[in-house]
Amino acid sequence: MKPGMVPPPPGEESQTVVLPPGWQSYLSPQGRRYYVNTTTNETTWERPSSSPGIPASPGPHRSSLPPTVNGYHASGTPAHPPETAHMSLRKSTGDSQNLGSLSPGKKQSKENTITINCVTFPHPDTMPEQQLLKPTEWSYCDYFWADKKDPQGNGTVAGFELLLQKQLKGKQMQKEMSEFVRERIKIEEEYAKNLAKLSQNSLAAQEEGSLGEAWAQVKKSLADEAEVHLKFSAKLHSEVEKPLMNFRENFKKDMKKCDHHIADLRKQLASRYASVEKARKALTERQRDLEMKTQQLEIKLSNKTEEDIKKARRKSTQADLFCYERKWYRRSSFPTAHPVSPGDDLMRCVDLYNQAQSKWFEEMVTTTLELERLEVERVEMIRQHLCQYTQLRHETDMFNQSTVEPVDQLLRKVDPAKDRELWVREHKTGNIRPVDMEI
Repeated sequence: MKPGMVPPPPGEESQTVVLPPGWQSYLSPQGRRYYVNTTTNETTWERPSSSPGIPASPGPHRSSLPPTVNGYHASGTPAHPPETAHMSLRKSTGDSQNLGSLSPGKKQSKENTITINCVTFPHPDTMPEQQLLKPTEWSYCDYFWADKKDPQGNGTVAGFELLLQKQLKGKQMQKEMSEFVRERIKIEEEYAKNLAKLSQNSLAAQEEGSLGEAWAQVKKSLADEAEVHLKFSAKLHSEVEKPLMNFRENFKKDMKKCDHHIADLRKQLASRYASVEKARKALTERQRDLEMKTQQLEIKLSNKTEEDIKKARRKSTQADLFCYERKWYRRSSFPTAHPVSPGDDLMRCVDLYNQAQSKWFEEMVTTTLELERLEVERVEMIRQHLCQYTQLRHETDMFNQSTVEPVDQLLRKVDPAKDRELWVREHKTGNIRPVDMEI
């Protein structure tokens, strides 16, 4: 059974016709029955018609709500029950509300919603299961709505701030990777420079014969290897380091684009919430004041008739309301002929709060999805360029091997006997050997 769904009281639904296909009946926490179309997510206080082709009752009682996410509609209001979204629905239904009837609304809202750092969420007891945007993935857009205590335990960090820290950390890691590759390039360049210098060394340059040819090839292979490492360092710069740096710069621009002023919206949300609490407190104080004045009037007018008491009470209430409004509200904000009551001001503050939370909700979904896309793109880009690094490294090893192969071939041909023959032919002084003298 879904949260908030209760069986109909005996004798209520059984006496009526079955609901049309796709419609379900629920009871609000206040005990009022409403109807939800599970296909279109439409809600209405009026019972939908069971006759085909006849839509449910139109008018202000009906609202078309988008699919829910984390227990909230895309507009930022709770999905079920409709009366838990503070008092926005109460105003839309056009039900008359007096000052005293607004106080229970606060209690009911507190029972069905929970407020975390000025953001309202469905209470876990009333809505244990929430619909996710991406049920099969660990997506950013589903798990960063509440705030988290910082490691020191001194305060809290907003979920969106955690995502921003993740992105900034990724940008820093990307910079450090670029610096790592740059250091690798410096090592390659220095190594190539030293190899080229060593290849020009004249040590053992007088070696002759087949061994001399092999030794000369060893020195030449150093020059070839130096050229290979120079090319390797150049490719590292053009195909790995430079793309990493360019991507980092573009990443910074994308970060600015995807930042839909979440922090500003959160501040606005906190300001709206403070206004709601201020108006709620003012209404409570006004109710207490009215009760006190009513009691005083009843004592003073105890000897008068009941009609006189009611008349005096109305006059006192109207006079006190007018004085209260002049004291607590700026008259410039409202028409002089129509002073705003504390109850109306509370409802106005609640509406503004709901609008701010709806805007924050929409921007959060959009921005978290964009941050998720950027993170996937960043990881994939780094993976591709690290693969390019390993490929270049393999090619360098292959080229180095090719510079050593001629040395191996010449070393296999080294023949001490042939070297001796060549040296003797070039340096011989004669083939006459001394003999013993005869007597």
